[in-house]
This record gives sequence, C-alpha cells and structure tokens, in this order.
Amino acid sequence: MDFFLHMDKYLSVLINQHTTVAYVFLFVVIFIETGLVICPFLPGDSLIFVTAALAAAGAPIFSPFVLLLLYAAAISGDTLNYHIGHLLREKIKRRTHLVFVRMEYLDRTQRFFEKHGGKTITIARFVPIIRTFAPFVAGASEMPYRWFLGYNVLGGISWVSVMFAIGYFFGNIPYVKNHFSLVVVAIIVISVLPAILAFLKSKMETRKHRKENV
Repeated sequence: MDFFLHMDKYLSVLINQHTTVAYVFLFVVIFIETGLVICPFLPGDSLIFVTAALAAAGAPIFSPFVLLLLYAAAISGDTLNYHIGHLLREKIKRRTHLVFVRMEYLDRTQRFFEKHGGKTITIARFVPIIRTFAPFVAGASEMPYRWFLGYNVLGGISWVSVMFAIGYFFGNIPYVKNHFSLVVVAIIVISVLPAILAFLKSKMETRKHRKENV
C-alpha cells in the first residue's frame, strides 16, 4: 500500500539509480497485469501515469523507448492471456474450479464480452480487473486470433498512450505533485468505477428477474 500511494518516490529512486532495472520492472508489471488472470490487482494505470510524470520532470529515461516498451508489454501480455484462456477453454465451459481465478470476475467479464463483442478487448483496457480477464475470456470463447490481435493492438496502444499523455502533461502540476497519494487513489477509483457500476447493475437485474419469477 505504501508503494502504491508513494509510487513516484520509489520509482524515481529506481530510475535514477538502476535505469535498466526500472525498464525491466515496468515491462514485467504491465505484462503480468495484462497477461495473468491471477494478478488483476497490479497498478497498471497508476504506474504508467507516474512513469510519464517522471519522464516529463527530467528523469533519466527515454520517453519514446518507454512508450514502445509499455506498448510491447501490454500487447504481449494480452496475447499470453488469450492463449492461456484458449488452453483452459474446456475447463471453463464445464465450470471447473480454477486455482486463483475468481469465477465472479470471469462471469462479469463474460457478460461484458457478450454485450460489447470483440470491442471488449479494446474497451476493457480502461477497466481494471475486466482488463485482465477480457483476453482470457476471448481465448476461452475461441474468438478468432486475427480479430483478437487487431483489438489487442488497438487497445494496448490506446490505453498506454492515454495514460502516458495524462501523466506527462498533468503529473507535474504543483497541486498534483503535492497531493500525489490522493491523485493515485483518484485514478484507481475512477478506473474501477465502471466495473462497480456494471456489477451493481447486474445485481439489480438479477434481483428483478428473481422477483418476476416468484
């Protein structure tokens, strides 16, 4: 929690003292968050925002390279997740219990996928938890890989670019720098809000359906 709230300080130290390690760290965190359904809690949005803010402030990192690195991490992570979902598709269809995979998250993503279709892969980039489960569900649903890849590339580049631009142009505003922990919390809340609203809507529809069948 301390790392999440003061990510700018920790990441700044890492970049200034071990720049190469910082590059590896950034790639691994984004890759794992998007590539493994057991890690939906990693702070992808905040990490990209902070990295961009530090780059704008003069940290010894090359912004174009960092962007390409983050693009690669986001796209390759979703690709891995798609193939994992494809390999486990029979277990998922049989509702077999999967270690470390919460079925409620899987069900929520499935509903999201059914509503938005292939666009879910792109849209979900901006919604934590759904972001991690969307490529997994796409693979399990046997979505053609060529379609998935197009949405994956578009979503990965869009997500990283938007969060990086916000961090680069707004991360060093005095108020933001002086209240960074609040900004991080706000980013997390704003990112999670669509998923929370979708969950509440789903609960209300379920209750309504039960009442109608009583």
